[in-house]
Amino acid sequence: MSFLLLGLSFRLATYEVAIALPEPKLRGMSVEEAIRSRRSIRSYSGDSLSLVQLSQILFAAQGITGKRGDKLLRAAPSAGATYPLEVYVFVGRVRGIASGIYHYVPDTHSLEVLRIGDFTDSLALACLGQSMPREAAISVVLTCVPERTTRIYGERGMRYIYMEAGHVSENICLEAISLGLGAVPVGAFYDEVLNRLIGVDTQKEMAIYVNCIGKPAKRGERK
Repeated sequence: MSFLLLGLSFRLATYEVAIALPEPKLRGMSVEEAIRSRRSIRSYSGDSLSLVQLSQILFAAQGITGKRGDKLLRAAPSAGATYPLEVYVFVGRVRGIASGIYHYVPDTHSLEVLRIGDFTDSLALACLGQSMPREAAISVVLTCVPERTTRIYGERGMRYIYMEAGHVSENICLEAISLGLGAVPVGAFYDEVLNRLIGVDTQKEMAIYVNCIGKPAKRGERK
């Protein structure tokens, strides 16, 4: 199946493959130091990330941190522990896995392979032509399934969902700093283009935030 939308052409292919991620490490830079050092980084080197670094970033975003009754608790707060967010990763350069689009599964700390290929140009076009998604080693796209939260909290649930996306994005940014990487949140994108690129059913799920991550470019390489 292929799409042509706003000059963006891409082909969809689905793969039923799971990739187990390394167990997250629970020691690193102090929270205080990470907060002090956090800056929005928009230019990246051509260096690849390791699978360990990818694992740490995804754990910080939505990794399982405990259990209450039969409910698995995640790294970011969620209204009523409804967890409306889904995490997708656009991989440009990660050692050990192919470029492509992946879906993160918190319960098993693993990746589902959705599409193989370099979709960084497509993501950059979806993000209004900004360069960061093209240059980044990875971009983490947060989507939401509103019904998980609004069925309990009604219309106000949407406010809680956007708050939660902010919590997750800050976790990603702080984890990136701890790993010696740079990150920037991106909220400007064509909704329809990005939703189609990921392949979500827009009647149930929609993209709400993008985070670009990579090794910062050296001062002379920055645009």
